[in-house]
Amino acid sequence: MPGPLKGKVALVAGATRGAGRGIAVELGAAGATVYVTGRTTRARRSEYDRPETIEDTADLVSEAGGRGVAVPTDHLEPEQVRDLVDRIADEQGRLDVLVNDIWGGETLFEWDTPVWEHDLDNGLRLLRLAVETHAITNHHALPLLLRRPGGLVVEMTDGTAEYNRDTYRVNFFYDLAKASVLRMAFALGHELGPRGATAVALTPGWLRSEMMLDHFGVREENWRDALERVPHFAISETPRYVGRAVAALAADPDVARWNGQSLSSGGLAHVYGFTDLDGSRPDAWRYLVEVQDTGRPADTTGYR
Repeated sequence: MPGPLKGKVALVAGATRGAGRGIAVELGAAGATVYVTGRTTRARRSEYDRPETIEDTADLVSEAGGRGVAVPTDHLEPEQVRDLVDRIADEQGRLDVLVNDIWGGETLFEWDTPVWEHDLDNGLRLLRLAVETHAITNHHALPLLLRRPGGLVVEMTDGTAEYNRDTYRVNFFYDLAKASVLRMAFALGHELGPRGATAVALTPGWLRSEMMLDHFGVREENWRDALERVPHFAISETPRYVGRAVAALAADPDVARWNGQSLSSGGLAHVYGFTDLDGSRPDAWRYLVEVQDTGRPADTTGYR
């Protein structure tokens, strides 16, 4: 049976690893053609100096049942983004889904460090990577997305609007970056809604990305070994879970009901019925509020 996104074209900006890769693969599993971008290729690594590449992501998309197309792109460079969109227009004549998952800030922020003590160059670069890249990509890609009604823009962030409104996130620069992306989706909702498209902000929960697994010294196969050191990691989820959230949104004929809203993978799982790879439905943001942030011992009963 053809997937629900057969014939659809998606661009996942920032798909080298983590949530971006998970989203690209699940869009491919639903049958889409997925353009995946990033700065790390098999020929050249970004400053992250990690082994994941956009070509690997494109191969995973194709293996899942879609068609993956890797295009090396630095989304801080407007000319590169313009050329990327021109290529999609020439090859496909359409863009149905745009996912802005560009981040690149893991090595740039300092935990619980006030703005006057934080390295200024790193903080400003974090803001450029997390916010300016999204603005550049939207500027160039949205005219193509608006050629057909029903387009979807997903702004990826960390935290729901409700959670981030009341919670200080890491430090000044990180907090500002994640709040900016949430507001970006709200603003895009106002601009796209009357023109027949939908914009949302979306957050995964505690993501078992490649970098997070490395940080805890585990692999996906034995991730629970990290719980002895970090018990609340029990609520974590794979990148494919948020990928299934995006695929569900993209296949929903009534997706406009979410326009301008802040969404989470766990919240959408209860609406659309998808699960993580292990068959569970982790609801991380509810867990954080009701369990972790209140000082209760780790217990995911009723939360996954």
